Amino acid sequence: MNDSVKSLTKTLSASLNTAGLWLADVPLRLFLAWEFFEAGLKKWHGENWFGQIQSNFPLPFNLLPVNLNWQLSMWVELIAPVLLLLGLGTRLASLVLMLLTLVATAAVHWPAEWSTLSELAMGYSISDKGYGNYKLPLIYMLGLFLLLLKGAGQLSLDALLRKRS
Repeated sequence: MNDSVKSLTKTLSASLNTAGLWLADVPLRLFLAWEFFEAGLKKWHGENWFGQIQSNFPLPFNLLPVNLNWQLSMWVELIAPVLLLLGLGTRLASLVLMLLTLVATAAVHWPAEWSTLSELAMGYSISDKGYGNYKLPLIYMLGLFLLLLKGAGQLSLDALLRKRS
């Protein structure tokens, strides 16, 4: 490789690294904020169907009143995505949404019955064909896990507040 190509590669790499500090987390935050906020709006405008699945909720959520679970999940799905969008309290918002996603996966998305790993793997889908449908919640969990570990990045209120303190 000649020197001009090496120099161009080094300059491009440095530029992408700088842009990545500011922009890499933004698409992930936008995607997750949209997905969870949309679910919260559906709950806001919809009927409470948690009574049908309350027994599937893990402890302690299966002990709470159905209406309280509905309200908790709706408000988490409306408030935490706004925090993700703004990059404010990103780690806490990610943690709360991860907890909500775990409960939803246990109650709705996990296969009701499976006896082999191949049967469990059949639930790794986005359509429900009787084997569960935990693919999308898993994708959400991975994205939220990245935000939990890394934070919102430079283009966020979290970063602005860190600089001011």
